[in-house]
Amino acid sequence: MKDLSNKNVVHIKKDNVQYLQFRKLLEYKDIINHAYSLGTDVNFRTETNGNKIEDCTLAVNSYRRLCEAIGTNYIKAVKPKQSHTNNVKIVTNKTNEKEPDFNLDIYKNTDGLVTNKREFILSATNADCILLLLFDPVKKVIANIHSGWKGTLKRIGITAINKMMVEFGCKPENIICCICPSIRKCHFEVERDVKEQFKNEFKDLIGFRYIEENTEKIIKVNDIIEEKIKNKKWNIDTVLINKIMMQKLGLKPENIVDSGICSVCNCDLIHSYRSEKTEYGLETALIELK
Repeated sequence: MKDLSNKNVVHIKKDNVQYLQFRKLLEYKDIINHAYSLGTDVNFRTETNGNKIEDCTLAVNSYRRLCEAIGTNYIKAVKPKQSHTNNVKIVTNKTNEKEPDFNLDIYKNTDGLVTNKREFILSATNADCILLLLFDPVKKVIANIHSGWKGTLKRIGITAINKMMVEFGCKPENIICCICPSIRKCHFEVERDVKEQFKNEFKDLIGFRYIEENTEKIIKVNDIIEEKIKNKKWNIDTVLINKIMMQKLGLKPENIVDSGICSVCNCDLIHSYRSEKTEYGLETALIELK
């Protein structure tokens, strides 16, 4: 069976459930619990059939199975109504006593959740979009951020970290950012209109001294936007863009941990919108304080 383990993540198969965990976050397993789901036999789409929990049997069962595998209770899950915004909200209260807080109006048009409370499992879903798991082990604050290409353009990851700093006194140098499987530069091919949006928005990244694995490089346009001469399209590296933004804000290079896994290249094991089209399923990332 395929194994996606690498230097940054471990692929776990337990009780017929598959998921990834970040080795960096496992160093703090006494403080937090986390997972990124794997498998096309699960589907975390809860925004179907009128958003009623009882109409989302597959999603609820998928949450239950994954949460049981990592030793937690799916009832604690809080998932926003993601809509490619840069809106990030703080979770302070649980609304539903006997079921998860899925797609509640208080989390409408929300793509990031932050909390310092132990009563919640923060959830976000993806099918190619980037999910960022943030953790400050000093202030004991966590966040789960959905940063698709539109969210990346709006710099939602930076919005989330700024909220952690303002609301909880977090310092960038203490924050760990883990990047879940997503579409990568190899498959994120766009037309001129999207390319121009990225080129205009991220001019400030060009010339930045970026460090990864103790190697420094000066960022050039071609690093984040690569032109394909033959078909007059462009491949964009949204993962690298997020990494650079994090470093510019003050996160330590060693605390920016990338799964390095492309959802399209591994669509046999990870839901991918580009591969599945309108019938796409969703994976989830979960994080909670113990």
